[in-house]
Amino acid sequence: MDQDPRQFDRREFLKQSACAAVVASVAATTSAAAPIDKKIELAKTIPARMFGKTGMMLPVLGYGGAALPKKWANPLSLEDRVKLVRHAYDGGIRYFDTSISYTYAESQAIIGQALKDVRDNVFFTTKVDFWDRSRPDGRIAKVDKEEVSRQIEKNLAELQTDYIDAVLIHGTPGVEQMTVEQCVEVHAELAKARDKGLVRFVGFSAHGYFDKALALIETGGFDLCMLACGYLPRGHNQRLSEKSIRLREKCLAKAHDLKMGIVAMKVVGAGLLGAWAGYAVPSFDKARLKDLPGSAIRYVLGDKRIHMLAIGMRLPGEIDANIKTLSGDTTYTAADRALLEQFGPRVLSSDAMKKMKLE
Repeated sequence: MDQDPRQFDRREFLKQSACAAVVASVAATTSAAAPIDKKIELAKTIPARMFGKTGMMLPVLGYGGAALPKKWANPLSLEDRVKLVRHAYDGGIRYFDTSISYTYAESQAIIGQALKDVRDNVFFTTKVDFWDRSRPDGRIAKVDKEEVSRQIEKNLAELQTDYIDAVLIHGTPGVEQMTVEQCVEVHAELAKARDKGLVRFVGFSAHGYFDKALALIETGGFDLCMLACGYLPRGHNQRLSEKSIRLREKCLAKAHDLKMGIVAMKVVGAGLLGAWAGYAVPSFDKARLKDLPGSAIRYVLGDKRIHMLAIGMRLPGEIDANIKTLSGDTTYTAADRALLEQFGPRVLSSDAMKKMKLE
């Protein structure tokens, strides 16, 4: 009997990763691997939108791989986290976002293990980054072009694939501390990987610093962008000022004009409108807390320029709840507005938000 591809085996997990490293290293110097005309079969449990000029029709709910590392509060065992990713796929999710830097790429390896047998029916997005973790401020001294190739090979190995659908210049704190010129240098290296068939599309992510994001969009060289874009005005560890929000609107408008794929992150405020809402505002009506994620999702989905919602989901129940929200009426209602307007000011005045710097 064939082994269930979802069954987890730690030794096999490590062996496959090692083999993939060899495959990726060879692929980096040989023939193209990325399919030219890839089509993904949809489960029809989640509404789909055309993902900008990529030409890909994808379900609007994407899986945010930052929810996978145990260091970032995922309570599940390694085996159950592999099953969690497969559960997302089985529910109809086809876009999986991760990064080389998500706690030493634990996230990537889990996603690669869970989806290796359905690789060509999913859209993998990962990232490269260039900050120096040995420095307290993480600042970048320079962009090492060879580091781009090294990171791509590592991404390929950990995802157990010979091509990546999209590679982004990571925005925390990458784009924040890199100059636009440095980002363009990295883009040139990613374009080389695209020419080799290792990467299909090139983009960047931005939790804030939307002035630089706008400059990158205006180069016309990027296929997609991921922007912090939710009801709550927050990025990674910052509160977004009115100025930042206006700049983000310019980013959305220009990216839309250029037919870029647009991914929204922080849709549920990195959990402040989801799993962490009750901790941030403990006095809020607990019966209404469960309605917050749905309202937040419908709020963002109401912007037709946005093609994808990348949401971190730590548990099967969170995946199921979001799929249920999207399988129903996705109209942003007066009840949604009332709930968010009641909860929003209270979470903005919470300790969690007060500790964040204002950008």
